Amino acid sequence: MPSKPLVLITALLAALAITPAFAGELVGPGVISTGLQETSAALSPDNNTLYFMRSDFAEKDDTILVTHRQGDGWSTPEVAPFSGQWHDSEPAMSPDGKRLYFVSNRPPHPGDTPVMAEMDGRTFTGKHLWYVERQGGGRWGAPMHVDGALNDGAMIYNPSIAANGDIYFSAHRRDSGKAYQIYVARRTAHGYADPERIDLGDVDHNRMDPSVDPQERFLVYAGNEGDSLGSADIYIAFRDESGHWGKPVHLPGDVNSASLENAPSLGRRFGELYVASNRESEVRFPKTQDDAASLRHRLEEPLNGSRNLWLFDIGDVLRAHGIDH
Repeated sequence: MPSKPLVLITALLAALAITPAFAGELVGPGVISTGLQETSAALSPDNNTLYFMRSDFAEKDDTILVTHRQGDGWSTPEVAPFSGQWHDSEPAMSPDGKRLYFVSNRPPHPGDTPVMAEMDGRTFTGKHLWYVERQGGGRWGAPMHVDGALNDGAMIYNPSIAANGDIYFSAHRRDSGKAYQIYVARRTAHGYADPERIDLGDVDHNRMDPSVDPQERFLVYAGNEGDSLGSADIYIAFRDESGHWGKPVHLPGDVNSASLENAPSLGRRFGELYVASNRESEVRFPKTQDDAASLRHRLEEPLNGSRNLWLFDIGDVLRAHGIDH
């Protein structure tokens, strides 16, 4: 019979264990999540409007789309009014819904050339940070370039906005090492301060796509801290009362898989986490005999190896760290 101390320790460990996140839900299969690439969900404050990015497999043609809830489903997505001409991607809504940030290769100022980036001898489409502001009647205003040190360089990705206006983003900058790292630009009375790199450990590890809690109590991001199941997984880091970030934790449960997971974004309800993943349906052989039509239909559906949007619940992970709203 186990000793009383051992029984108590076992019970304590069980009480502290993190329950795995709920199994994921494919978002809008056939409407939002299709046989193309879909990533980067951004929800309106009322949770009824969703902005996201759709692109080709090579991600050379990125466009921001918008869809609205209709009963238990979603409306047919349309190109967002501020997108459709440039390489626009990674929408992110401010907590109050008054601004929507995104990245784009469009010329920063009239007369400039489109943004290009160079890394390891390669030249490719660059990105700067932009935003649109909510106008009367719910319309979005003209896109505005975020001037200042935040847009130094041409590799600015995945903005995420805290309630106080601080902007988190991933980038390759002088202090990024060989990979990408996560930064924050603090909002001040005179604009944005110079970006600061978030210390999450060794810069040899690639860290991308931050999504910060509006109160900055935690952030989730995509990367590989040495224990990724695929090329990139989703991690969470918690901020202590002194403002320091703790060691990143590999999210448990079904959030991560042997496929690529990236572009996480927090939903409007407690514990909601949207993730882009290229997980796919298993093909077993011998399969049902295909004809040309059935083969094309199956290969053009979601779960064909393209990235789709998934929704998970990480509420138990947050509650285990004392966050319940």
